[in-house]
Amino acid sequence: MSESGAQTAEVSAHEKAGTPWHEIVLASLKSNNVKLVVYVPDRVFTPLIKAIHDDPYFITFAATREEEAIGIVTGAWMGGMRGAVLMQTSGFATIPNALASLVCPSQIPALIFVSERGTLGEFNLGQAMVCKTMRPVLDSLGVETHTITRIDELAFIIDRSIKQAVATLAPVTFILSPLLTGGKVIKQ
Repeated sequence: MSESGAQTAEVSAHEKAGTPWHEIVLASLKSNNVKLVVYVPDRVFTPLIKAIHDDPYFITFAATREEEAIGIVTGAWMGGMRGAVLMQTSGFATIPNALASLVCPSQIPALIFVSERGTLGEFNLGQAMVCKTMRPVLDSLGVETHTITRIDELAFIIDRSIKQAVATLAPVTFILSPLLTGGKVIKQ
């Protein structure tokens, strides 16, 4: 089975349980008036990225780097627009400075979605190394973090966390586990 075929089979298993995870994320963003979505392309987020591009409600585009996406969402908040960033685990390694020097001290409720790599059969050593440091870095910066593994909890966690982020003017990171998304696999 090809890599895309393996991923399709895994996603289909999630879809059998009801609404696909990416549709729940899309609906949660809309219901919380999050119009801007900036992303660095990622295979795991592909269904969400396609759905956001197809929905005229959203303003969305790719950034060249994750810290650039963080800067764009920060500027959007200062201009009165809510925004979210999509990235994979390895991309997270580029943003601690932007979080520590811009987002946290400026009290920006940045919504950061990370497709978790580096666990559950990961084949890329770099992803595994960043995965080990991501949560401790977020904890040291005082950034609220939720690792989401279950589709039945997804809408509640995203909705309530966005509301809290906006009310407290603090960023939040959603780490979407391969248990939720199917992750990225490689044929061996």
